[in-house]
Amino acid sequence: MDSALPEVGGVSGPFALVLLSAVWMHLDPAERGVGMARLAELVAERGRVVITLRHGPPPAGRRMFEVSGDETVALAAEHGLVPVHRGSHPDRMGRAEVSWTVLVFER
Repeated sequence: MDSALPEVGGVSGPFALVLLSAVWMHLDPAERGVGMARLAELVAERGRVVITLRHGPPPAGRRMFEVSGDETVALAAEHGLVPVHRGSHPDRMGRAEVSWTVLVFER
């Protein structure tokens, strides 16, 4: 399957779990709005969406945008996704300038 956010074309749910690991910050604000609407369509009732957000400077040549946990929680709420977990941790690769937020939503 060849598909990508924000539209995730050619994919039909519902899915019990949708995982976005180190992906969300590659979408600009407009793309995140379209993407969140699409995630809400793909996840089953009582299904979960897990999103990890990378914070820190982007690697050279990579398209990345700063995105906060608060912004992501608010956007998810607009699409009927309720936060059930929010956590953070330092970078597991030891990069001092990088940290991570983990968000879990339920539909």
